[in-house]
Amino acid sequence: MTTPIIPDHWTAREALAVYEFIDGIRDEIWDRYGLQLQELMQDDIITGPEEIDDDVEF
Repeated sequence: MTTPIIPDHWTAREALAVYEFIDGIRDEIWDRYGLQLQELMQDDIITGPEEIDDDVEF
């Protein structure tokens, strides 16, 4: 997964609006897929995360 670039020109109010929006999306995703996400997280704890090959060079 790539790290998103966060603009440095936002006001504090704009940053808070984006933060609250993302937080709301997170809650909705958890409400809809929480059990499945828990299973995947448990699998990662037991077996380790799946290797991701996204051809990104560092």
